[in-house]
Amino acid sequence: MAISRRTALRISGSALTGISLGALAGERLAARGRQAGQSGQEFPDTLVDGPLREGFPAELPLLPDGSAPLHDPSEAGGITPPVLWRTEGRRTPDVETDYRNMAIRVDTRGLGRMRGTLRFQDLERLPQASATYLLQCGAPNPRGIVTWTGVRFADFADMLGLHEGVHYCRFTAADDFYVDEDLVTLRHEQVLLAWLMNGQPIPADHGAPLRLIVPFRYGNRSIKSITGMMFATPGLPRPAA
Repeated sequence: MAISRRTALRISGSALTGISLGALAGERLAARGRQAGQSGQEFPDTLVDGPLREGFPAELPLLPDGSAPLHDPSEAGGITPPVLWRTEGRRTPDVETDYRNMAIRVDTRGLGRMRGTLRFQDLERLPQASATYLLQCGAPNPRGIVTWTGVRFADFADMLGLHEGVHYCRFTAADDFYVDEDLVTLRHEQVLLAWLMNGQPIPADHGAPLRLIVPFRYGNRSIKSITGMMFATPGLPRPAA
């Protein structure tokens, strides 16, 4: 959008910012349209019938109450490939893999008694929990029955002394992936912050040094290689571009 010098002088800085953001949003939409065109399919400008993705999502077997079935530890094994990272070439990020050296940013934003850098020594003070669950992604693979060991997220949240008005936590990972999860879900007794996989430190490929485990959701909700947690009321900050 072209703006004359005289007009620009009359427009407030905030309005100019709005124009710039609008233009940027337009550029992003155009870029998405171009990306859609690269696959040979332009995104429709009206609602149309479309084919469902074959074989997706895979079945996620749950109990009638919505929780995940517990498996016997003897069933535990590996997770089938592929390993899904949001990095170029799907490469495993370069992270500190030793859980004893973890340093995770925890920002309660004035909504909790504690904030700062989470160390393993902090988690060691909490009751340890271990359980064996199926990890199933939306696609048929990756999947696998795994014994995870760590602490219940509810105990961790209580340690932080969160205000009862806190409703969400945003988890960020080493590959810049993030998920927002509500505290009701996170406080479920099956949700863990895990550092052991089948009794051994979680390998880098599978989320060292600390991984969220939400066994009654698809695997991408069990975010790997956590680097930060941010707690919020219903209005979470806009993600960084």
